[in-house]
Amino acid sequence: MENAPFKRFPSQFVLLIILIAQPGFAVAQEGWLSAPTEHNGPPADAIVAESFPVVTAATNATALPKEALRPVSPGAFAAVVLVTPKLPQKPEAHPFWDRKNRTLFAVNGAMAGADFFVTRRNLGRNGTELNPVARMFIGSTPGLAANFAMETGGVVSVSYLFHKTGHHKLERMTSYINLSASAFAVTYGLAHH
Repeated sequence: MENAPFKRFPSQFVLLIILIAQPGFAVAQEGWLSAPTEHNGPPADAIVAESFPVVTAATNATALPKEALRPVSPGAFAAVVLVTPKLPQKPEAHPFWDRKNRTLFAVNGAMAGADFFVTRRNLGRNGTELNPVARMFIGSTPGLAANFAMETGGVVSVSYLFHKTGHHKLERMTSYINLSASAFAVTYGLAHH
């Protein structure tokens, strides 16, 4: 019958033991908490939280007066120190209109212009348009020019979408793929006039 209170409340007994032992463990694990002569405060990446309002703790110990840095007995100081790992720095995103993108978009526009002129010349010589999308616009020169202008605008738009969502490799890849397709179309058009 003497152990009856602890049989009914074993979790409260365990909590009592942890609360009694916790301050001693915290001081024993962290040397800077109990060092009386060289007290520099917690590490720069430490988060200090009080578990009992016995001693006011601060994350910046250099701002405390010297008398506040006196050593405290292990039973009286009750602070929990959490040291957080430093996260790796994410590489900074480049601006969308950087030199590389401006160059890629200008070359894409130039290749679309070259494709327009080669296609228009071949259509004037009774050639056929092999691109099914561009085939819808071959009835008029302004319609064909609008097709190639929209192609360049589409490349810029899709690249911007990839840039905003953080897919910077796909952002550049969009320009490279369209550039390759336009270069192939111009080369094929010149070879088969």
